[in-house]
Amino acid sequence: MNAEVLVFGGLAAVAANLPFMTDRIAGFYSSANGRKPFYCRLLEWLLLYVVLGGIAYWLEGRTSPVHPQQWPFYVTTLCLFLVFAWPGFVWRYFWRKPGI
Repeated sequence: MNAEVLVFGGLAAVAANLPFMTDRIAGFYSSANGRKPFYCRLLEWLLLYVVLGGIAYWLEGRTSPVHPQQWPFYVTTLCLFLVFAWPGFVWRYFWRKPGI
């Protein structure tokens, strides 16, 4: 079980950074001017959060009964996903030179 948690945590860290690593929308479509706007990155990030939440729900259901959660759980996991996305955000908006 510990290995599964570590693999899922690594998957979450990679998924949180994906929207900031490419200028393709959803990883497939190029935007009109070649640069993806921030709201597209934010929507992709939220979509990946929901997808990973679904995977986590499915994995928990395979091993034990799923525990019902209240809103503080979802706020906490969203904030953790935000912390995971920080390196990608810094790389995209602070370290890279404009126009690259």
